[in-house]
Amino acid sequence: MKEQLINPFCKFRFATWKDTAMMVVGSLCALVHGAAAPLMLLVYGMMTNTFVAYELEVQELKDPNKECRNNTICWINGSVYETPDNNTVYCGVNIEAQMTTFAYYYIGIGLGVLIVSYFQIVFWVSAAARQTQRIRKTYFRKVMQMEIGWFDCISVGELNTRISDDINKINNAIADQVSIFIERLSTFAFGFMVGFIGGWKLTLVVIAVSPLIGIAAVARLTGRELKAYAKAGAVADEVLSAIRTVAAFGGEEKEVERYDRNLVEAQNWGVKKGSIIGVFQGYLWCIIFLCYALAFWYGSKLVIDTKELTPGSLIQVFFGVLMAAMNLGQASPCLEAFASGRAAAKTIFETIDREPEINCFSEDGYKLDKVKGDIEFHNITFFYPSRPEVKILDNLSVQIKAGETTAFVGPSGSGKSTTIQLIQRFYDPKEGMVTLDGHDLRTLNIQWLRSLIGIVEQEPVLFATSIAENIRYGRPGVSMEDIIQAAKEANAYNFIMTLPQKFDTLVGEGGGQMSGGQKQRIAIARALIRNPKILLLDMATSALDNESEAVVQEALDNVSQSGRTTISIAHRLSTIRNADVIVGFEHGRAVERGKHKELLEKQGVYFTLVTLQNQGSSNTAMGKIYMKEECKNSIRLRSLSKLSNDFVPDTPEDDADENEEPAPVTRILKYNKPEWPYMLLGSLGAAVNGSVNPIYAILFSQILGTFAIRDLDEQRKQIDSICVLFCIVAVTSFFSQFLQGYAFAKSGELLTRRLRKVGFHAMLKQEIGWFDDPRNSPGALTTRLATDASMVQGATGSQIGMIVNSLTNIGASFIIAFYFSWKLTLVIMCFLPLIGLSGVFQAKMLTGFANEDKKAMETAGRVSSEALANIRTIAGLAKESSFVESYEQQLELPYKSAKKRANVYGACFGFAQCVIFMAYAASFRYGGYLVRAEGLQYMLVFRVISAIVISGTALGRASSFTPDYAKAKTAAAHFFKLLDRVPKVSISPSDGQRWENFRGEIEFLNCKFTYPTRPDVQVLNGLLVSVKPGQTLAFVGSSGCGKSTSVQLLERFYDPNEGQVLIDGRPSHSVSVSFLRSQIGIVSQEPVLFDCSIAENIQYGDNTREISMEEVVEAAKKAHLHDFVMTLPDKYETQVGAQGSQLSRGQKQRIAIARAIVKNPKILLLDEATSALDTESEQTVQTALDEARKGRTCIVIAHRLSTIQSADIIAVMSQGVVVEQGTHNKLMAKRGAYYKLVTTGAPIS
Repeated sequence: MKEQLINPFCKFRFATWKDTAMMVVGSLCALVHGAAAPLMLLVYGMMTNTFVAYELEVQELKDPNKECRNNTICWINGSVYETPDNNTVYCGVNIEAQMTTFAYYYIGIGLGVLIVSYFQIVFWVSAAARQTQRIRKTYFRKVMQMEIGWFDCISVGELNTRISDDINKINNAIADQVSIFIERLSTFAFGFMVGFIGGWKLTLVVIAVSPLIGIAAVARLTGRELKAYAKAGAVADEVLSAIRTVAAFGGEEKEVERYDRNLVEAQNWGVKKGSIIGVFQGYLWCIIFLCYALAFWYGSKLVIDTKELTPGSLIQVFFGVLMAAMNLGQASPCLEAFASGRAAAKTIFETIDREPEINCFSEDGYKLDKVKGDIEFHNITFFYPSRPEVKILDNLSVQIKAGETTAFVGPSGSGKSTTIQLIQRFYDPKEGMVTLDGHDLRTLNIQWLRSLIGIVEQEPVLFATSIAENIRYGRPGVSMEDIIQAAKEANAYNFIMTLPQKFDTLVGEGGGQMSGGQKQRIAIARALIRNPKILLLDMATSALDNESEAVVQEALDNVSQSGRTTISIAHRLSTIRNADVIVGFEHGRAVERGKHKELLEKQGVYFTLVTLQNQGSSNTAMGKIYMKEECKNSIRLRSLSKLSNDFVPDTPEDDADENEEPAPVTRILKYNKPEWPYMLLGSLGAAVNGSVNPIYAILFSQILGTFAIRDLDEQRKQIDSICVLFCIVAVTSFFSQFLQGYAFAKSGELLTRRLRKVGFHAMLKQEIGWFDDPRNSPGALTTRLATDASMVQGATGSQIGMIVNSLTNIGASFIIAFYFSWKLTLVIMCFLPLIGLSGVFQAKMLTGFANEDKKAMETAGRVSSEALANIRTIAGLAKESSFVESYEQQLELPYKSAKKRANVYGACFGFAQCVIFMAYAASFRYGGYLVRAEGLQYMLVFRVISAIVISGTALGRASSFTPDYAKAKTAAAHFFKLLDRVPKVSISPSDGQRWENFRGEIEFLNCKFTYPTRPDVQVLNGLLVSVKPGQTLAFVGSSGCGKSTSVQLLERFYDPNEGQVLIDGRPSHSVSVSFLRSQIGIVSQEPVLFDCSIAENIQYGDNTREISMEEVVEAAKKAHLHDFVMTLPDKYETQVGAQGSQLSRGQKQRIAIARAIVKNPKILLLDEATSALDTESEQTVQTALDEARKGRTCIVIAHRLSTIQSADIIAVMSQGVVVEQGTHNKLMAKRGAYYKLVTTGAPIS
């Protein structure tokens, strides 16, 4: 570990000799490139001396009595002219010839730069692309080899970010940044060398102050805004995830206020950041100008008084050192990239170097010729690597005979599923061993072992391809006939043939397009096609409703008859009565085994489970307890299904971006109107900042001009005054920079806050159907609030500042240039566009080209995230290698594009670097001509050239420093699209009817409905049912028959496509939504609580008024919650944690009931309110519910028929219509659908 942190070269582990060669050549090129700018200074210095000499000569020869003979100035009478201090004066400077040679020098340097900078970039970038490609492959392959225990300890999300972000970070640290770093260091070194060669005294003086410049260049602020926004972001995320609850209780306004309160912090930080950046910018400019003043003042002393320096070497020293300091400052951002690359490399390489404990790719281990299928557990002790303190299996010994069906039963947490994972060798036991036909599993070949085993899990995972492909995953290379045969055996054939695309139907991400029963049967077909010797059924039917369950169970019974070893874990004991052996588990031991009858007589574990189930009081106590175990034991399975869904929204989002019209700026500015004084101040500061560069050009050339003055006193006086001017400019620019930074930050942050609030408000106004669209998942929406809103300010404040700054800069420069020499200005202007472009490029270089890779990596990212999310299934099917292959295929494209980009990027870089040399060559050559032919003063040549060149580069740099303007406009467009969207169901209080004495009579008249996200699935198909005030209506039926949908129509989360919902005889769409929802209390299956105190959660029930503590307590008592709350240390002030995680299910459920009762609703909706509870809590909650129903119209959706026998009307639904309705007794007498449900005794999901 230590070594890796110390050694920066470990990032290059994956370089072949070819890559190394490319990197070495690239580095040499970078070194040469770095030397170019200091070299240019030497030429520049010589050129300055030439100009000064020429100017002196011209001034001497103004005297008609002097002439030039043999390169010395003589009086006309022939005697040699001597200056007062007895020196002769040199003359005969051929200015044009000199300038031509200088121009050739410049062109030579320019071409050299073009070539070396091209190679420098191309070599480094392509070498990096090759290494990154290699790292990605190695890493993914290694991760896929890891044993399952490793995945338990690390989240899938983290692995995904590692594969994408961390490897990108390594890439940034070994690509162009390195070459640029070398180039900058080389400029730094050569700059000082040039300085010392020119004049060591001045160099030392400038060095003394240059660290100050370096400091300013280094200080950069990043990343804290998002932290500051995190609080508000958490609020937004919580609210959007629980949008149905918020809507049901009318909490929208309350939430917007809460969100806005949390935005203040982000706003203040943004303003602070703006001011700090302003101070730093101001400081930087201030120091630079003060340095100019100091250097020129001291330098001129050396030129005039001690004659140690020529004017040329003064310039050479000064710019050399300045260049060195600036480059050192600019090299520091590269170090950041290196550091993050090293940190990333450490985690990645640690994984690459880790030896998996169970390597699924290894060829070791025996393959038995013949397998009977006897499995035995010998004294096994085991705990999960992620929770070593919990012993799951405790000295377990079990025998499983070949060809028999063995059932494992027992309360949750007793280790049933764990045994199955040991048979698959996902884990190795800590003590003891598992044997197959007497061979220890650890001695067998893993791939071969897993190929013998078929497994059907409780929540089967399907991959995002077609049904046929999913079944084919069971065994590679099977024919279509086999697939059809397997589908028939699994009772899946018929439903597959009813789908429009039959076997080619895509199942969606994670199988999302299929219902539970369909997924389950596809999974069974996948297990069967392997023709496994051992079949493991881990609660294969628990997630299904009655009908599907019967079908699937039948399929399983057929399958296990055919002489396979079958192990079945079940919680509906009815499904395993006819097993050959039943093994009872308790606390990680097998406590009893035998047939159904024998075990009943024993009156042990099995007996208690059976009796509990037969009371009909619960789904099966076991199932309940099981659910709990699920939450502990395989936290993974649960989280997986969620994770794979989070990746869905990426895809459609991008398509939507492309065709977005950017928003008009005027509209963005409208939102920013209240801040106009800030914007005015900022623009003022920007104007002053813009004029600084042209002023510098004037002062700089003025100094050069002073060296040609014959009178020394006059010369000193001028130099002193120029230095004072420099100081004044320095101070002014400090204040104006700060002003610009602060004012625009303030206006921008206020705008961001306003937009976030408005945007959040607009989101909460949308109808619920809008949130079903994966593009509007809570994650996507919160990101939109976080990033889009802050991006929009890039289009207002700072953008205006930038424009004002650039306009004054260009305006002033051109006025100066044209005023002093219009001819020269026109020549230089030809190069301006190119110089501007090169400025843009250099700035783009600084930010690097990282983002472009991200797009290309997306498809590969999809493969990897699917593989990691479903690693257990893949391991069970022994399909790791096919995923590794498909991942490597996906990497080819981004790799090719990276190599192609290296060339483009190199060429652009080279061009950008050499333009300025060419511009100098042309303009100085022409300047020399003007000096000779038209007697232009040489200092004006410098003035014009520096004014224009400076403004050009400044322009380029500026354009890139603005937060991306185009991005800001599309972000704004997104935002306005959201604000302008008219919700299909308006929640504003002014719309719709309200009336006194609300009775609560409900009728559904021929409602037809499909969900907007799945328009092809008809959910309700003419629903007809009515409830009188005060009656209880119960919906029962298999899952997907539209029970919950009808409740959502009543809440007006959706409106029916045809038909009407009548409330007190008025059609629901004419009723005011807020009024209607305030009359309805709802308790759903998984109640959503907010991250605040219990009292606040209950008060949430009625957001139209303040609810007193008495009412809260009253409601809590009715919900049988009060006593439990009083046992807590903080009583009603207890925080419930995020999503109510601090409480048990039963407690959450009762808080939800209290919340529904507190607003004293006329209508109470109970959507499977007790299904998730264990028997005890269920009884408490059920009593609370019965209490709550008194005197209210009530609609109940229930799984457990026992809970609804007392209902006034029971409506049995199937495929979106009511098949029969009446009271319990009537329906029992009918012996129809309801009777069938009751007698099979199963819960209806």
